Amino acid sequence: MHTLAEENYLKAIFKLSQITENVSTNQIAAELATKASSVTDMLRKLAEKLLINYTRYQGVSLTQTGEKVAINIIRRHRLWEYFLVEKLHFKWDEVHDMAEEMEHISSNELIDRLDEFMGFPSRDPHGDPIPDNKGNFKKNDLKPISAVDVNICGIISGVKDHSTAFLQYLEKQGLTIGKKITVKEIITYDNAVILQMENKDIQISRDVAINLLIAL
Repeated sequence: MHTLAEENYLKAIFKLSQITENVSTNQIAAELATKASSVTDMLRKLAEKLLINYTRYQGVSLTQTGEKVAINIIRRHRLWEYFLVEKLHFKWDEVHDMAEEMEHISSNELIDRLDEFMGFPSRDPHGDPIPDNKGNFKKNDLKPISAVDVNICGIISGVKDHSTAFLQYLEKQGLTIGKKITVKEIITYDNAVILQMENKDIQISRDVAINLLIAL
């Protein structure tokens, strides 16, 4: 058994490790909005439990056991998000905090039954892949709109930013998962992007273009 705090750290390290090979104490502190000194104390505990590889000033990586725990937490989180949206009809911007609490329910049997009940979904409401009960999941082969050329078409399939404000903005603009868009123009001055969707034009900022992912 792992504490709630330990699980949150392992999940944060896994997330950061998708971006950089050796995760730093400061990166973890920023991700969890806590002090670097608190992070150092927790890293020592996780290293003692053989969940991470940690040498001070040299970065952090998950052990095989730690990665397995982290992926299981992510699996629970994303399945609960799917359940809350698809079965209880919450909006996609409402479910993150609830799933943060529910992901710490430790019964694997419950999670496996939940997965089966929902038909083994492969992606959560935000387009992120859901690991199966063996920890396997498909990596996202998605591109941010900011990396796409003019006249390219794609399907909105994911987001980098899971914040309530960003998801509410997308909902208001109709830029939701499954919508087909075409990059119509990139404005040279500020790299804003004009999208065509359902015969109408929508202008989005560069920040939005960086955080909105499409499948080509």
